Amino acid sequence: MEVEVRLFASFRVGRFNSKRFTVDDKTKIIDILNILNIRKEELGIVLVNGKYSGIDANLNDNDVLTIFPPVAGG
Repeated sequence: MEVEVRLFASFRVGRFNSKRFTVDDKTKIIDILNILNIRKEELGIVLVNGKYSGIDANLNDNDVLTIFPPVAGG
């Protein structure tokens, strides 16, 4: 199956903005994070198809996974 992964802010550095991945069925968000070497402690917001999701959720064909680091500012 294919999923699109979109990265934002510091997660883009040395990686990509948006990329399609071919993955096995029953792939979880945590599996994608491991591929990208993103630790769960680094996460801010994780969305699947625009909705909040936990990292143990399964992905489905043509899902869009969006990953943000914590955002700070004033």
